Amino acid sequence: MSVAIVNVGRSHSGDLAGTPLTGDALVCDDGVISWIGASADVSDGDHETVLDAGGAGLIPGLIDSHVHITFGDYTPRQQTVGYIESYLHGGTTRAITASEVHTPGRPSDPAGVMALAIAAQRCFASFRPGGVTVHAGSVILEPGLTQADFEQLRAQGVWLAKAGFGAFDAPLDYVPVAQAARAAGLLVTCHTGGGSIPGSLDRIDAGAVIAMGAHVSFHVNGGPTAMSVEDNEKIVVAGGEIALQLAMAGNLRSALDICRLAREHGRDDRLLISTDTPTGTGVVPLGMFHLIAELVSLGGLPVELAIAAATGSVGRVYGLDAGLLEVGRPADLLLLDAPLGSAGDDWAGALEVGDVPGIGAALTGGVVRFTKSRNTPAPKRPVTLLR
Repeated sequence: MSVAIVNVGRSHSGDLAGTPLTGDALVCDDGVISWIGASADVSDGDHETVLDAGGAGLIPGLIDSHVHITFGDYTPRQQTVGYIESYLHGGTTRAITASEVHTPGRPSDPAGVMALAIAAQRCFASFRPGGVTVHAGSVILEPGLTQADFEQLRAQGVWLAKAGFGAFDAPLDYVPVAQAARAAGLLVTCHTGGGSIPGSLDRIDAGAVIAMGAHVSFHVNGGPTAMSVEDNEKIVVAGGEIALQLAMAGNLRSALDICRLAREHGRDDRLLISTDTPTGTGVVPLGMFHLIAELVSLGGLPVELAIAAATGSVGRVYGLDAGLLEVGRPADLLLLDAPLGSAGDDWAGALEVGDVPGIGAALTGGVVRFTKSRNTPAPKRPVTLLR
C-alpha cells in the first residue's frame, strides 16, 4: 500500500524544535514513511491513495503514555465499548498502558500480577482497535517480586512496570522492587501525588519517585491530587532524567507550575503529555489536545514543545520508533488545521488561542483511517481524497 500526501501546510516533525518537513509532501509505503519532498515531484499514478492536504498541517500521531487499558476496546471503569477507536478520532494513534490496574478482581500476588501483565501484552500483540497501536502489559509492583521474576517477564515481552498500587506499607518500600525491575531491563513508571483508588497509598512524593529510580513520574501534576509546590520543584531540579508526565486528568495549576519550572531549568525535554484516562475523570477522546491547548494558551509553553511532548519525546523516553516524521518511521500521521470559526490561522494558531484543532485525516501504519473526525470540529482547510 502506497499513500501520498501533497500540499501540506505548517508541519512539525515531532522533535523539540518543531522542525518542519523539507518540502510539502510525504509518501508512505508498507506502513512506514518512505519519502519526503515537494508536491511537484509526486506522481498520482504511482500511489494507491493520494490525499490533498489543501494547506492543512501535518504532525506525527499523538502517543498517549497514560491510558488505563484492560482487555479489548472496553473500559470497565466507564462501562464503555470502543473508546480506543474513539481516541483515534481525537488524534491518538498509539496508546501506552498505565498498567491494567482497573481490571475487575485483579490479582495482587506475584504469580497473578505476572500472569495479568503477560496476558495483556499478548492480547494487544496484534490487535489494533480502530488501527491504534496499543502497548499493553505493565506488571504492577507487589511485595515478593524478584529480579528473576522481572527477567522472566522481560523474556516474555513485558517491558513496563508500575509502582503505586501494590500492597506496600510506605512509598519507600517500593525502592528495592522498583530497582530490581529496572535492573532486569523494564521501564519503571510510578504513580505520583495522592492516592486515586481505595487501598492505595495516601501519597507518593517526589523523594520516593527519585529514590525508586523511576523512568517516568506518572501524572506528575496529580492523578488527580497534586504534589506540593515544593515537591514540584524537587522533582524538576533533583529528578535527574525522570520524565515529567503531565496528565489531562490531573491538576491544571500544578501542570502549569511544572511547565514553568521545566522551562526555567532547561528541562523541556523531560515533559510528556498524556490523559490518564479512562478513569474517574471519564473517557476523553480529545484529552491530549485539550491539555496541549491549555499548556500553550495559558502556560506559555511553545507550541513546538507541546507537540513534541505528545509525540517525539514520548517515543524517545519509551524507546519507540514512533513519534517523528522521518523516513523509515511508522506512518502514524495527523492532517489538521484550525477549526472552523477559530481565531487561529492554522492548527498551531488555534492551540495558541486555546482551541482544539480540527483533524482532517488520520493514518496509522500507513493506512488512512478516516478523512473526517467525528470528535473534533471541522478544519478550515478540508483534506481531499484525490485517489
